[in-house]
Formats: sequence, C-alpha cells, structure tokens
Amino acid sequence: MTDTRRRVKVYTLNEDRQWDDRGTGHVSSGYVERLKGMSLLVRAESDGSLLLESKINPNTAYQKQQDTLIVWSEAENYDLALSFQEKAGCDEIWEKICQVQGKDPSVDITQDLVDESEEERFDDMSSPGLELPSCELSRLEEIAELVASSLPSPLRREKLALALENEGYIKKLLELFHVCEDLENIEGLHHLYEIIKGIFLLNRTALFEVMFSEECIMDVIGCLEYDPALSQPRKHREFLTKTAKFKEVIPISDPELKQKIHQTYRVQYIQDMVLPTPSVFEENMLSTLHSFIFFNKVEIVGMLQEDEKFLTDLFAQLTDEATDEEKRQELVNFLKEFCAFSQTLQPQNRDAFFKTLSNMGILPALEVILGMDDTQVRSAATDIFSYLVEYNPSMVREFVMQEAQQNDDVSKKLTEQKITSKDILLINLIIEHMICDTDPELGGAVQLMGLLRTLVDPENMLATANKTEKTEFLGFFYKHCMHVLTAPLLANTTEDKPSKDDFQTAQLLALILELLTFCVEHHTYHIKNYIINKDILRRVLVLMASKHAFLALCALRFKRKIIGLKDEFYNRYIMKSFLFEPVVKAFINNGSRYNLMNSAIIEMFEFIRVEDIKSLTAHVIENYWKALEDVDYVQTFKGLKLRFEQQRERQDNPKLDSMRSILRNHRYRRDARTLEDEEEMWFNTDEDDMEDGEAVVSPSDKTKNDDDIMDPISKFMERKKLKESEEKEVLLKTNLSGRQSPSFKLSLSSGTKTNLTSQSSATNLPGSPGSPGSPGSPGSPGSVPKSTSQTAAITTKGGLVGLVDYPDDDEDDDEDEDKEDMLPLSKKAKFES
Repeated sequence: MTDTRRRVKVYTLNEDRQWDDRGTGHVSSGYVERLKGMSLLVRAESDGSLLLESKINPNTAYQKQQDTLIVWSEAENYDLALSFQEKAGCDEIWEKICQVQGKDPSVDITQDLVDESEEERFDDMSSPGLELPSCELSRLEEIAELVASSLPSPLRREKLALALENEGYIKKLLELFHVCEDLENIEGLHHLYEIIKGIFLLNRTALFEVMFSEECIMDVIGCLEYDPALSQPRKHREFLTKTAKFKEVIPISDPELKQKIHQTYRVQYIQDMVLPTPSVFEENMLSTLHSFIFFNKVEIVGMLQEDEKFLTDLFAQLTDEATDEEKRQELVNFLKEFCAFSQTLQPQNRDAFFKTLSNMGILPALEVILGMDDTQVRSAATDIFSYLVEYNPSMVREFVMQEAQQNDDVSKKLTEQKITSKDILLINLIIEHMICDTDPELGGAVQLMGLLRTLVDPENMLATANKTEKTEFLGFFYKHCMHVLTAPLLANTTEDKPSKDDFQTAQLLALILELLTFCVEHHTYHIKNYIINKDILRRVLVLMASKHAFLALCALRFKRKIIGLKDEFYNRYIMKSFLFEPVVKAFINNGSRYNLMNSAIIEMFEFIRVEDIKSLTAHVIENYWKALEDVDYVQTFKGLKLRFEQQRERQDNPKLDSMRSILRNHRYRRDARTLEDEEEMWFNTDEDDMEDGEAVVSPSDKTKNDDDIMDPISKFMERKKLKESEEKEVLLKTNLSGRQSPSFKLSLSSGTKTNLTSQSSATNLPGSPGSPGSPGSPGSPGSVPKSTSQTAAITTKGGLVGLVDYPDDDEDDDEDEDKEDMLPLSKKAKFES
C-alpha cells in the first residue's frame, strides 16, 4: 500500500478535557513490523521526528468530524485527534482506516469502544435498524423514552444516531417545538427537553452540525429552556437576541467567517449556560461538543489572521486620535478576545500570530490605550499586554528601549529650542497604573507587578555576540523607570515613621518592596549603586515602625537579602548610616513576644554570626551590645560577642596572625601521621609506669630542643581547636534547651566570672584556668571564657604536674588546658582518682 503524506496537526485530550497541540507534521499509513499491523505515522515537518505511531486496531472506534478531523481513543483516558489541512487528505486516511476495519468509508464512526455481552451484540447486529416512532405530538413521550433507553447501550446509540440523521428527524422535532409553544403544551415541551438533551449525549458530530446550523440552533436552545426541574422556563433566546449584541467593530467581509463566529458563540453559550452540569457518567459523552468549539476557535483565528485588510483597519482605528472613546473600547475588547483565542493555536502558529500583531503596531496602540481614563479599557489593555509579556518579554523590552531612545532624541531637540517635553514611556505607564490602582485589594497592581518582574528578570534575557540584553535593558530601567517605581516609597518615608500607614498604602509599599528585593537578588551593580546613592535602605527601614506587621517584615526581608550577599560595599553603607538601629529598636519594642518578627530578626543576627561577617559583628557589638546583652533565651547575641572578642584577641596578639600566615604558606608543617603515632604511644603508656612527679611527655618530644619552632605552632592549633569546641558546645546546649544549660553559666558582660563546675572538688591553683589573674580567667583582658565541666587541675600519684614543660611560663597554663581537653574520658577519670 502506497504511503499518502498529508499535512496534519496532532492533538491529545488532557485531564481538563481540553485539547493540547502536539505539533504539525505529515501523516502516512503503512505496515509497521514492530506493531504487527497497519499504522498511522505522523512525522514532524520541522525535523522529521516521529510525532505519532498508532496501530489501526480493528476494535478501535474512529470518528470523522467536520470533514477534516479524525478522533479516536488509544486507551481509557487517552484521546487523539488529527486535524487535516485539506479535506482530501482526511478522506484518504479515513478510507485506509475503514479498509483495515472492513467498514464503509461513508460512515462517520467505525465502531464503539464499550464491550457488550456476545448475546446482546448478536441480538443488536442481527436485528434491523432502529425504527423511530412517527414525529407527532401524541408520541413525544414514546420518543423521549426511546432516546433515554438507547443511551446506556453504545450500539443502540449508534443506531439511534443513524436513524436521526437519515430521516431528518431533528428538523421534524423542532417543528413540533413551535407547535407546542403555540399551544402552550408544557408537557410536550418537557418531553422535547429530554429528547434534545439525549441527542446531545449521543456525542455525534453529524447531529451537531444539523443542530448548530443557522436555521436550527435557536430552536434547539428554545427546547432546552423548558427543564422539567424548573418551575419557570429560562429565557436564553431572549438573552441571545436582545441582550447579547454582535458588535462588528471592523466590518467582516467574509460571510463564512461571520457565520462561524456566531455559531461558536452560541455553542459556547449552550455548553456553559444552557446544558445542565454533566454528571461523572455524562462528561465523556460531551467530548465531541468540546472538540467542536475548540476547532471552531482555531479556524476563526486562522481566518482573521489571513485577512490583512481586517487587521490593518483594526490597528489604524486603534491608534487614530479621531476614534471616539466608545469605539476604541469595542476595538480593545475585540483585540483582547482575539488574543485569548490565539492560545488555542499551536506554538509555531502562535509565534506567527504575535509577530503579525507586533508588525501591525500593537505596542504603540497599547500605549495609547493605557493613557486613557476608562478603567475597563485599561483593564482590557493590561490583559493584552500580559499576553505579549508572557509570550515574548524580549519583544516588549526592545520596544520600550527604542521608545526611550526616540524620546531622548526629541528631548534634545526641544531643549535646544528651550521647550519642555513630557514623555511617558510604556513601562512607566504600567508602573503608574500599578501605583494608582483603586482596588482595595490591589488585584490589578499584583498583576502588573508580576509583569514588571518578568520584564526585569535576567533569566529570560538574551545575550548575543553583539549585545547583551541584560546590560542594555537594566541600564535603561534604572535610568528611566526606577525613580517612578520608588516614588511612593520615598514620599512616605521622609520622617521616622511612615507618613501614611493605611492598609491600601501598606499593601502597595509591600508590592514595591517585593520587586526591589527581587532586584537585589538578581541584579548586580545597578541596584547596588541605586540603593547606596539614593539611601534606599534607610528609607525602607522606616517602614519597620509600621503598624502593619506584613509591611515591617517586608522591610526586614529587604535588608536580610542585602546582608545575605555578604558584600562589603553594602556592609560599609550599613555601618556608616547605623542602619541596624531601626532593627534593634523593633526587636526591643517587640518585647518577649514569640512571633515572626522576633524569629526573623534573630535569624538575621544568627546569619551574621555563622557566616562570621567580621565588620558587621564588630559594628553590632560595639554599638548595640548593651541593648542585646540581656537576651538569654537564645545564644545568638552572646555568640556574636564571642566572635567579636576572638577578633579582638587576634588583633591584640599579632604573633597568632604570623602563625596563621605560616600555616597558610604550608611551612614547617609536621606530618599528621607522626602526630597521631606519638599520641597513640602516649595513650598506650600505663600510668603506673610513670614515676611520681614525672611530666608526661611523648618520646619524640624529649629529643627536641625547647625552642623548637613547632611548639608555638602546635599550641596555636590546639588553642584554636579548643575555641571552636567551646563555640560548638554553647550552640549545642542552646539548640537542645533554648536557654543556657543549668550545668554552667556563661556571661559575657564585664566583670562577671565564669563558673566551672566538676564532680571533683580540686583546688584552683595559680596557673590553672579557674584561678583569677591567670591568662585563661574571665577577668583577664583578652581572655575567652571556658565552657568545660572538668577540673582544670590534673592529679597523679605525686600531685599536680603539667603535661608538657615549656620555657615560657605564660603559655604553660594554656597548654595544660589544651592537653587536658584532648584527653579521653577514661584517662581523665584515672587522673582525677
């Protein structure tokens, strides 16, 4: 069999009973060895990839609709459709399907999916076609019962549909409808309602084409007005003929297009308003109705797009200053609906559609419309603008930059002539409409803010060899637009608290802050220069005094995003302007309340501590420690103080810094394996082998000179490990209990000593960490509090000894502490006995 290639679109039905476009290609039929049978193949016209490979199953029900559609189901919830460009191509593929299934190509459906018992199938197939009662008033009840009884059986539905088609029965029923209305025969009208509703559930395209024809559709709607469940009939025809008026804003010369628009509107109305909500069992019975509407819309958009005169007239009137307000409103509403219909197009056709609108000048037209005072017109224009931004934000960005360049050129000429010019860019119009939204809930402002966010998002900006869209557009935006966006913020934060603090203003400022926070995260030097030069952060932090918690949190989130960048330019700006003061003030005013504000502020300071941002740590402790020192339910602020003291100790002891540089340069490093071997040898030595008063020294250390360079380096490393372990211990206890552990008390305030408790009651001796005046005591300058629960003194059989003897007495005590902390618990227990 020769393959016949025809251009088609492939559609699949999704869970929402809407058709999804899967691409355009050419269809052929042929034998596929893998599927063991004749199959339909669709290869994409773009790259030749396989879009569809479907075996023509002898038991699958294929439906032919509207001369150019073939619809079928591959599985229980997987429906497919082929939309042909030409009727001839549809007919040829249909003939091949019917040839495989042994059917007459004149039928519109090959067979049904639902299996029935063999007995019922035999009875139905052996029986002659369904004979309908004569179409008379007296037999309407009999006809209604026949339709209702046929619906459960697929084969009976098929025979009923064929009978209705062949005998022109629907037109006869509609003639009876006029008779019943004239006679006010309510019972007959109720029967007609049930009959027409049942015909809809037959899900038959051929019947729909009769019912939705120009001469029949209004009578069909009339039949559906008389629902037996309602006490009074609906007035759908009155609405469609008197209330709903077809406004031909631009004359449509094609009568077929005009008729298609009328038909689609009325069928959509039947589906949405007239037919009762289908039950779970009836929903699939209306799939053909959904398909009918969908493909009608695709056809309408295609026909309008091909009518160049129509689109030219449309945009000419939109931009013409002589067009009156009412006419322009109708044009905008039409264009909005036109764009909405375009969402049914496949991607490549939608690309061509929006490119056509762009070439016609849709963006300049929108600029004119957005400048109007009519709220409804602006709302429709906003919807159109959203379609454009979502489809291609780069196209919109390119337009506004070209517009700005043109305005700059005009302004220069006017300046030379000493004439002032007020130029309002499209993007500034969008910002102004966002700011001036009168809706108490700011629904329009939220939508516009989302569009602005899309436009300034670097993720969807293009980069080419010649130019970078991100650099160009962000430079334009911060020069021409950012001052418009921040104007409400700057106007409301001139004092120590917001000038206006009503709910609507707070919502608007929260939206602006959300966009600014997005800019901080995704833009680089543009937003940094703007914030620092315009002192934006100080203004934003004024909002911390707002009575609306959500606005205060937005301001805090803005600052947290800046601190999270760990940028020293930002940090110097914060410190120079003392911009932690509003945050600390809000924290104190919040009191002991455990709420989101409390947690968010603590988290910000915790981030500074964990990330060890030295400049901010020093700034906070030096300027705000007195206000924060009493906060003891978390260890964040005490941890900050500890960080600060460690920094100061390193600054006061340059010897440690020199050792750090030695380690960084990898000089004089001892082999880690040697250290481990020596440590293991020492731990394996029995304490009974030691003589009284003998210092515990590793064998290798005995051979070394006292002034060996490794001694201070080792001590520095051990001291560093000790400090890190102390910090971890403090944080661990904080996380477990939420407050200080009762086993020890840690206070960083001046003059308070650290209590070290232990099960043993060893006496503090000079040189031990617990003794006053020793380098490790809390009272000594530059000391670090020790959070250990062991006694600082080590006992052996001969009394107290040091672990290692060093010539420098000032460092002996610290070494004792460090070594003692490195002991395993079992060893310590032996020494303390």
